[in-house]
Amino acid sequence: MLTRVNEHPRQAAVRHLVTTDGMTRADVLRFIHLAEYLRGLPRERLRQRLPGRVIATLFYEPSTRTRLSFESAALKLGANVVGAENAIENSSAKKGETLADVFRIVGAYADAIVVRHHEPYTMAEAARLSPVPIINAGAGWGEHPTQALLDVYTISRELGRVEGLHVAVMGDLKYGRTVHSLLNLLRLFPGVRVTLLHPASLGLPEPLAHRLRSEGLEMAEATDVAAVLPKVDVVYQTRVQRERLERPEELEGAGQFRIGPRELGLLPEHARILHPLPRVDELDAAVDEDPRAAYFRQAENGLYMRMAILDDLLGGNAV
Repeated sequence: MLTRVNEHPRQAAVRHLVTTDGMTRADVLRFIHLAEYLRGLPRERLRQRLPGRVIATLFYEPSTRTRLSFESAALKLGANVVGAENAIENSSAKKGETLADVFRIVGAYADAIVVRHHEPYTMAEAARLSPVPIINAGAGWGEHPTQALLDVYTISRELGRVEGLHVAVMGDLKYGRTVHSLLNLLRLFPGVRVTLLHPASLGLPEPLAHRLRSEGLEMAEATDVAAVLPKVDVVYQTRVQRERLERPEELEGAGQFRIGPRELGLLPEHARILHPLPRVDELDAAVDEDPRAAYFRQAENGLYMRMAILDDLLGGNAV
């Protein structure tokens, strides 16, 4: 929900980014446009966007790319950063403090809070009580909206459009929060077709699949990777979220849904491989040098998209 209004008396309206639900195609395009604009600004002008603002980063789960890209984005815009890594151990969360109280308190110190949390649903409700914008940097197996925005930004940069593309999402679709948010945004673009490739036990949660289909996203299920890859424009590979598995049997068949030199050879020349990273064994390093491997460019795009998100929510000077 991009424009949720909280009820805190200090401010009449605070915008948060805690879910892709409620986002419009215009919202996504605005962020893409702003990311591209900020990408082209000289350093001195960037530092004038959010001078003196304080961004708090609270990470209750491990992160490298998301945390560092948000912190780098804030610094490049002239803001300052305070935060807690491994906050589940190094903050009052260890004493049982609720996320709602954390937002109230940290919101008194900072101008925005970037938070990664292990619970998929807590953040949206707690955000209602925050006096400053809350940005969801990943919530359990639920959503990862800023990753989805940078994923769509990457598709747009790499292929020049999003509309009408055939996108395969492959790997752990059950616990892969980046997939959940990405599909929610892809439904906003006309003509997008999605093929789901996954182990039997790691499919998309049925309520989400049902909702996406009912809202017009064309999705098909497939198991033959070799038959699908020659037909796609984008393949979005994810790792198995082993830390979230409910039972070891869910891993069965996962080895069939990976990308190596053989699968690379099946992709069209124009296609692109995306991956939110980190990778384990589902994406062979042997494909890294191929121009279709876009995942490192995708990670770089995350810096500019997160600059755009901070700039937009904190009222940096518009384009």
